[in-house]
Amino acid sequence: METEQLAPALLAWFNHHGRKDLPWQLDASPYRVWVSEIMLQQTQVSVVTPYFERFMARFPTLTDLAAAHQDEVLRLWSGLGYYARARNLHKAAGIIANDYDGRFPTDIRQVRELPGIGRSTAGAILSLAFGQHHPILDGNVKRVLARCFAVPGWPGRAAVLRRLWALAEACTPVDRVGPYNQAIMDLGSTLCTRHRPSCDVCPLARGCIALARGIADAFPESKRRKALPIREARMLVVKNAAGEILLERRPPFGIWGGLWSLPECDAGQDAAEWCLKRFGVLPSRVEMRPVRRHTFSHFHLEIRTLWVELQSESEGIADSHQVMWCDPGQSSSVGLAAPIARIMRDVAENR
Repeated sequence: METEQLAPALLAWFNHHGRKDLPWQLDASPYRVWVSEIMLQQTQVSVVTPYFERFMARFPTLTDLAAAHQDEVLRLWSGLGYYARARNLHKAAGIIANDYDGRFPTDIRQVRELPGIGRSTAGAILSLAFGQHHPILDGNVKRVLARCFAVPGWPGRAAVLRRLWALAEACTPVDRVGPYNQAIMDLGSTLCTRHRPSCDVCPLARGCIALARGIADAFPESKRRKALPIREARMLVVKNAAGEILLERRPPFGIWGGLWSLPECDAGQDAAEWCLKRFGVLPSRVEMRPVRRHTFSHFHLEIRTLWVELQSESEGIADSHQVMWCDPGQSSSVGLAAPIARIMRDVAENR
């Protein structure tokens, strides 16, 4: 396939089959496009849609998001994963509100300086919201280009990535850049999928080199997978006389940064001694619960939970910015990572 042939075929397909009624495409303001692009990073449209609608209902404008407390932003993001996206989104909103008078910048250099926005995301926002001429290269686009032009190698390698960016630049048309970028993302999401691509109905099938060779599934090459390491965490479900559970805010970086979570103690430490040292009270009951496994992109996390009931209240435990008591039946109002939210639901169902 010649690079200049790709856009006409793709746009003709998009006119009839492209998605044009997604929530962020309706009233496609720069703010709505930006939020959707951040949510769609490493997350499917079907998962993002309800999160986007709830997010927009609470933060209908960039100013609303900038003025919000990070806790509320994380709460509405809870379950969507990759929480650094939410923290960066909130931080960037504050920068835009302060430095750009609340208006999303239109210079790609300024956009790329915002937290959480790389080259492809910046290009997507500016092309979809403003019609500017910028190529994009998200996971879907990488897959389409790698197959159409039979680009060997894993896209995470620098040389392969440079080749794909060169193809993205060459294929992006001067006119109708926004529809083209939406079209190539749609194609990768709906037809040119990672597994079992629908080559029989693909508008690029006639020129696809990988298909002509009968090896479409071989592109793009996958990274050699290593067995994921297993990490362990020992978490305490500390319950007071009112049936509330103790939560602690995690540091603003790393795993589940800024979210509320359960207190953790070392695996070799006695839970009763830990409570006495930490809270000044002994537990009346300690129960070991089954191990839960949560898988991240780079490791498995095995969570060992101890359900702990305190004998009496401790003056050393009080609601603050870093520690709080939470009714497990109302935990959906707090920003929790998905596995912690599941533990809280179990507590609510078994109390």
